Amino acid sequence: MHFYRLMKRNYKYLVVLLVLAFASCSFTTKTFSNPDKDKLLVQVITYVLERGHFDPKTIDDNFSEEVYNKYLNALDPLKRYFYASDIKEFEAYKDEIDEQLKEYDITFFNITHERLLQRMEESKVLYTEVLNTPFDYTLDEEFNADYEKKGYATSKKDMKNRWRQQLKFTTISNYDDLQTEEHLKKQKNPEYKIKSDSEMEKESRNATLKSIDNYYTDYIDDLERSDWFTVYVNAVVESFDPHTFYFAPEDKDRFDQQMSGKLEGIGARLTKKMDNVKIMELISGGPAWRGNELEVGDIILKVRQEDEEEFVNIVGMRLDDAIKYIKGPKGTEVTLTIKKVDGSTKDVSIVRDIVELEETYAKSSIVKKDDIKYGVINLPKFYVDFENYNNRNAASDIKNEIDRLKEEGMEGLVLDLRNNGGGSLQTVVDMAGLFIKDGPIVQVRSTGEPKEILRDKDESIEWDGPLVILVNELSASASEILAAAMQDYKRAIILGSKQTYGKGTVQNVLDLNRMVRNNSNGDLGALKLTTQKFYRINGGSTQLEGVKSDVVVPDRYSFIDIGEKDQENPLPWDKIAAADYTLWNGHFDYDTTIEKSKNRMSNNEQLKLIEDNAKWIKLKMDENEFNLNYVKYKEKLELNEEEAKRFEKISDYKSNLTYMSLPYEEALFVKDSTLREKRNRWHENLTQDVYMEEAVNVLEDLKGSYKVKADVAATEPSKGNLETTGTSSKN
Repeated sequence: MHFYRLMKRNYKYLVVLLVLAFASCSFTTKTFSNPDKDKLLVQVITYVLERGHFDPKTIDDNFSEEVYNKYLNALDPLKRYFYASDIKEFEAYKDEIDEQLKEYDITFFNITHERLLQRMEESKVLYTEVLNTPFDYTLDEEFNADYEKKGYATSKKDMKNRWRQQLKFTTISNYDDLQTEEHLKKQKNPEYKIKSDSEMEKESRNATLKSIDNYYTDYIDDLERSDWFTVYVNAVVESFDPHTFYFAPEDKDRFDQQMSGKLEGIGARLTKKMDNVKIMELISGGPAWRGNELEVGDIILKVRQEDEEEFVNIVGMRLDDAIKYIKGPKGTEVTLTIKKVDGSTKDVSIVRDIVELEETYAKSSIVKKDDIKYGVINLPKFYVDFENYNNRNAASDIKNEIDRLKEEGMEGLVLDLRNNGGGSLQTVVDMAGLFIKDGPIVQVRSTGEPKEILRDKDESIEWDGPLVILVNELSASASEILAAAMQDYKRAIILGSKQTYGKGTVQNVLDLNRMVRNNSNGDLGALKLTTQKFYRINGGSTQLEGVKSDVVVPDRYSFIDIGEKDQENPLPWDKIAAADYTLWNGHFDYDTTIEKSKNRMSNNEQLKLIEDNAKWIKLKMDENEFNLNYVKYKEKLELNEEEAKRFEKISDYKSNLTYMSLPYEEALFVKDSTLREKRNRWHENLTQDVYMEEAVNVLEDLKGSYKVKADVAATEPSKGNLETTGTSSKN
């Protein structure tokens, strides 16, 4: 969840800030009351959205249709419950939802909810009948998983066949697993008698039946009306933008826990893409991150608990339901069947734990090239202690690491912001100030309010030498602010993906109970809504476009849809007036250095292989046609594995750079062997990192260009003066 965290971890303080923030919108002068809790919730939420959202939408027929489509897709994404006749009946409300919202009328929800419960009961009979009949894997049959293009079933016969194909597709994976296991047993023990195909077919079918029975019994049957109403409410609020979200009371508790930093589980943020549960982010320091086997973009197909023999298939589950299988108490083990981004599948076992906060902090290393020392700082997030800003925070830690690296004689610095999803706004401003004398860092705008320019007012400069910032498609929010500011000042060279994530919005969380006086309806939950946008000092927004790298290098995410622009109805890009700022006068020849780097990258064989891999991954992810004939299914799997082998050389790459821990960490290693192991693993990864290698090459070129530019400045002062004032603007 890449929302921009401006708020304090402590929820009570968070609420105080938000009440003050919303007071200007006259929220507290409105009185809400309704004996029906659902209608009261609609009343409060629509009021807050219309008056508090950064870019409130007009609640009209177009909005109604958007909510209608979003809601039905959330209820039945695989189109295995509703019939075409149901949809025809629902369509009478397609352009009526806006009017119902204004009147706090929930008729559309009531009708769809009752029909869904009816169809779910009918589905139990359908899937049981299907899974009690053997599948014929000798038939040449295609299954299309592009549910968006599928129509709704027109008859019970049509619906049953739809279930049959979906379940056969699910079960063929179980069948293949059994085939593989049996032949491995035979290889280990020639006397072992392999099960017959019919035995394996029945066993794999029973596993699917048990999995789906458990899914209905454990979760679907336990869902209450309020759970389904939350789905409806979120169809409404998410139509404003992808980061506006309603938290039901129990979800709000989970959110509070996440804001506090107490993350217990595998340490991954998940998202739903059609019927798949996909890894969106690995939390630094978490067990999944430490295991080094999962990566962003992987799809979780099945889940098995340590005390159970059978896997539970989570394909097609609601995200919240799937998470209940994946999360669990510290110390327990969960095994995930993963479809990797390269198309291969594997089982990954993870011992659940609490995220190690230490690994979310900045860490640094000396890197040597030709006896010249450079510095590397990795920053996983822009962390801060909101209760006491003077305590440890990302900006002060970066300052300390720079000082330590300078003591070791570094002659250039790489700041690694790859996969950094953001964090505290104040730390970005303070951190940017470490590299410039003073000036504006970011502009923030609220609807109907003058823009605010956040500035670095400290004239001291911590590092004035060559600077490269590494980014990728998952560098978001605060990362984008820092990279954009350094790019606009021409203070650093940005190296990485074509563009960063592209999230230029700010969200706040409002406790909805604060909106209702004398509330006797119970906990209403909370609403996270987009309230502001931030802009570069040159006036452009980072929304959608992100920050475009000075030197673009391909990576495995280059062709995957994972940015803000790939979300549903994101806010648009726009531009405001630039702030007054002065370009950095560092005498480095950025243009020539960038051109040299581009030339190196265009001839780099490792990067060419990575780009080919990225294109192949995209091709596999876009495949929707699957053959349910086992021989052809197996042939396709083996072909994928064979094709994937040519990309194994990517992980064999080694640079000629040497990475070393700083003296203060070397002293810690004496008592902390775990820290030594973590740093050794980090350094090993860095030696295989072609992007870090090129970042060091760029530092070397910048360092070499300084003397040339300085000499020119000395002999031709009028041409050597690099100070240029940006366009002036007034609030």
